[in-house]
Amino acid sequence: MQSLVSQALVSQTQEPKKVKKDNFLLNSMASMEMSQKGLLPLAFFTLLMFTFVMPALLSPINVNCSEPNQPALLKALTPLFNMSAVRPVINPKTSINISIIFTLYGILGVDEKAQLLHTYIWLHYWWSNEFVTWDPEQCGSSKVSLPREKFWVPDIVINEFMNENTAPPVPYVYLHSDGQVHDAHPVKIISSCNLDIYTFPFDIQNCTFTFNSYIHYASDIKVLLGKPVKEITERSKRVMTTLGEWKLLDITADDRNLTDNIFIDTLAFHIRLKRRATTYVVNLLLPSCFLITVDLFSFLLPPQSVDRSSFKMTLILGYTVFLLIMNDLLPVTGNAIPLINVFFSLCLALMVASLLETIIVTNLLSGAADFDPAPNWIRRLILQTLGPLVLLPQRRKKPKHFELKTKTVAAKNEPIEAMRSPAEEGKAVQELRSLGKDLQSIRLLVEKQLNQSDSEEEWIQVGFIIDRLLFGLYILFITVSFITIIVIWVNSYG
Repeated sequence: MQSLVSQALVSQTQEPKKVKKDNFLLNSMASMEMSQKGLLPLAFFTLLMFTFVMPALLSPINVNCSEPNQPALLKALTPLFNMSAVRPVINPKTSINISIIFTLYGILGVDEKAQLLHTYIWLHYWWSNEFVTWDPEQCGSSKVSLPREKFWVPDIVINEFMNENTAPPVPYVYLHSDGQVHDAHPVKIISSCNLDIYTFPFDIQNCTFTFNSYIHYASDIKVLLGKPVKEITERSKRVMTTLGEWKLLDITADDRNLTDNIFIDTLAFHIRLKRRATTYVVNLLLPSCFLITVDLFSFLLPPQSVDRSSFKMTLILGYTVFLLIMNDLLPVTGNAIPLINVFFSLCLALMVASLLETIIVTNLLSGAADFDPAPNWIRRLILQTLGPLVLLPQRRKKPKHFELKTKTVAAKNEPIEAMRSPAEEGKAVQELRSLGKDLQSIRLLVEKQLNQSDSEEEWIQVGFIIDRLLFGLYILFITVSFITIIVIWVNSYG
């Protein structure tokens, strides 16, 4: 009995739970059916918008001006401003042709160390807006300037741009009656450029400005050249106001295709610049040539003199100070070493070598008598080979007739002195003997000066040959350097 009662109670408590669960399932199914019924009208409305409304928005706007003035034209163009975020083409598969006109207004400078070119240019963009056209007679104007934010503007960038554009912005664009849009704005470019300064200061640089869309493919935007490059070059030369160190030679252009699994249309301008070398020739090359020429003429001083070495030391110190002062004019880069730096280094090396040679020659001429005989390789290399080459052949040895003569005279005088007796010698004889001794010492001294040893003469000859050889190398280096500088300078202006 109790078990029946307990089962009845359990069944009564479980039935309400089942009823609640069934009601929840029914309600959820009903809500899903209602949501599906609500989504159908929304999808139909969206499809209707894309079918009828969007083509209407992307269709050309029929501009009808109520009056031939700009307020009426602006009012008629108001629907166009709502499509500033859309490419202005009716068919999305149609590409827009962007015509670029490039004008170089000034060359502000070149940073050789950072490989940067500073220029000031003016860019002109032209493209067609297919959404709008109007009758110039009806609206009273064939073009109108409007804010840039009201129109779609192509995202054309310069790949070599390395800094922010600090030129003043232009907030307006021109819209023409046939749908052409003209956009123009100045750009102060700090661009990367691979500089070749090997022939500095007679170098010619070729820098490139590459224009392309940042995100649009070539199927959306094509970059074209607006005018022939010859006209662009002539106009740039005519309007350039910054006539400083650089001179514009010409501007060329070519089309490129950036293909990295993505096809992007690109237009590249190549700018050829020539450096004006007059300043560097006057401030760097000529003073250096003058100093090296003065060092050349210092060989006319006697090598055994102390004034020659001190004069050369003064020239080296002056040339070093000159290079330190003019260091700012020299280019600094890691790509290549300019020829002018090599020229300065060679000039300094020749000056140092001439000072060392002067020290060696002075030592040879001053202490040749104390040196050992010259080795055979020095005799063959310097005396026999380099001597005739520098027009200083080896001297012939003098015969020693004076020594034989003195010995003969001394032998003849011995019997006379033996025949004399000590009693016959007087005061006059003693004076004559002392005078004879003095004359003999003088004769020996003169004999020593006239008859120098062979080793001393050889070392002195070696010193003169080395001095003449370096003098010839100096003349050869200065001649070749002067001719090379003049030829390169003339060719750079030709």
